[in-house]
Amino acid sequence: MVGTAPRRRPVRRALRHAQHLPARGRHPAGRARHRAADLVGGATMSRALGAGRAVVGWWTRPVPLARVAVLRVAIYLFVLYDIFRLTNDVIPMAHAPELYYPTWVGRALPLPEPSLPLAHTLQIVIVVGCLVAATGLLPRLAGGVVAVAYFQWMVFSQGYGYVSHDHLALMVAVVVLPTIGRARFTDHDSSEAAGWAFRCIQVSVIATYFASAVVKWVRSGSPATWANGAVFIWAIIRRGSDLVRWTTDYPWLLIIAQWGLLIIEFLSPVVLWLKGKALYLAVVTFAGFHLMTYLALGIHFLPTVICWLAFLPLERLVPVGQRLLGRLRQRPPMPTSAV
Repeated sequence: MVGTAPRRRPVRRALRHAQHLPARGRHPAGRARHRAADLVGGATMSRALGAGRAVVGWWTRPVPLARVAVLRVAIYLFVLYDIFRLTNDVIPMAHAPELYYPTWVGRALPLPEPSLPLAHTLQIVIVVGCLVAATGLLPRLAGGVVAVAYFQWMVFSQGYGYVSHDHLALMVAVVVLPTIGRARFTDHDSSEAAGWAFRCIQVSVIATYFASAVVKWVRSGSPATWANGAVFIWAIIRRGSDLVRWTTDYPWLLIIAQWGLLIIEFLSPVVLWLKGKALYLAVVTFAGFHLMTYLALGIHFLPTVICWLAFLPLERLVPVGQRLLGRLRQRPPMPTSAV
């Protein structure tokens, strides 16, 4: 009919039908998938955070400050022994600076060339700094000075054709100990900063052995090639003592020893997770190995051995030392004879 309004029933029917349809992008299955994705993402994030906290906790596990005080004395006094007995070639070799060819570190960093005045200055600075740092006075300042001077000393020492990889852990110890700060023998607190420093020393100790096994593998082509070779026979013939020369008549025994050494070096990272008696057994095993090589070949590895102390509860030595000092103080004076 002309002049009548259009019918709206189909529109209303379409609207009523649309009310029963899910909103766009909000399908029930889609919502479930989104919830599942959120749960998986949240669980993954939680696991990642948990793993991160575990790693940080492993690196910064608190260490008693009394243990720091004991190790600090041992490390700084050993550095004095090192520069006068083990790496005492720095001053003599300074007479021939033309023979100096530093390692990569010495070439990459803008370090000075060796000279007699510089060598003597480094020696004096190391001696004074170690004595001050060992007493616990100005641990950050004195320790930092020792770290810089000893680093330069070692760059000079290793720049004449011989690199002693047994100094890795000792150099790391000298660098990280000043970061701890003040620590006394009578302290009963623990420190995460000390835990980080001790963990760095422990990792560097283990890296010395594991890296040695990797180098054997790389240079020989395979671990079996090195283990089945004549390395020990050659070493014994060249510098062996009477204690082990008889073993050259039994090559199979030396082959077994080479396999044992290689296995121990590859498994050395396990020590970082040992505790209690198992850890003490591992420390004794490695220390016994170095004692045996010293008696057999004259190779001591003392810079690494001293750093094994970072694995031990050194704070237990403090009461023992206090009792000994107490007995010495209580001892009556020696009677003087009448003239």
